[in-house]
Amino acid sequence: MLSVARQPRMIGLLLLFLLAAAVCARLGVWQLDRAHERGDLADRQAAAEAQSQGPEGLGALLEPQSTFPGDLVGRQAWVEGEYVPGTQMLVEGRAHDGAQGFLVLTALRVSDDGTGGASWADLSGPPVLPVVRGWVPATADGAEPEVAATVLAEPTGPVRLSGYLQASEALGQGSDVPGRTDSISSASLANVWGGPIYSGYVVVSTSDPAQPAGIELLDRPSIEGGDGLNLQNLFYALQWWIFGGFAVLLWLRLVRDETRGGEKSADEDPFGALARAEA
Repeated sequence: MLSVARQPRMIGLLLLFLLAAAVCARLGVWQLDRAHERGDLADRQAAAEAQSQGPEGLGALLEPQSTFPGDLVGRQAWVEGEYVPGTQMLVEGRAHDGAQGFLVLTALRVSDDGTGGASWADLSGPPVLPVVRGWVPATADGAEPEVAATVLAEPTGPVRLSGYLQASEALGQGSDVPGRTDSISSASLANVWGGPIYSGYVVVSTSDPAQPAGIELLDRPSIEGGDGLNLQNLFYALQWWIFGGFAVLLWLRLVRDETRGGEKSADEDPFGALARAEA
């Protein structure tokens, strides 16, 4: 078989098939790039549509004690309730516009999520919602917030919030400072605040009544680590790569058939093969 593969005709065919395989591989990469581009475009269009629709009642998007779907990240929601006294926490090590600071995290006891209480009818009572009220800068050494404690205090009385949904974070290492944490984890917060609780949190965009000056509102959260792939173009990319593989396999098949053809001729005319060998 090796002697057949070394024949000039087979080497020429190999170069031709390798060129075809290279073209197929390049077309596959191009389709993969297109899959990413079209997937990202679809994600941006979906985000723009969700943004233009305005906030929906939280209960229509996410119920307490339920899994947070990834496509809810950045969706707008509204909710009403009252901040729970004594639940204020500062989330350490959070940067905003290039500066280090803290997120202001507070528990909201929900009274209306657009479902009239139906979303928690089977639970032990009205749920608590982790709410990121905004961001405050840290002092030069990063140890304390620059704003006064009165600014950070939980507002009292009923409040109506609109904001962006974000998924609960993974458990962190915690903090040695009372009233501090290093992650917004619903599982961890449930141990401190009690439940029922939501598996995500709201980043405030508007508040009625308004929040005190000194707490900066944050931008809409973005999805990180998404695949952003258009499946149709991904399928086309796989097709091109398969075609390239077929080109190489076709050459191997030709070499094998040529080898078997030579062996068959030798079996049918052994004296002729011997004469050719002696010559």
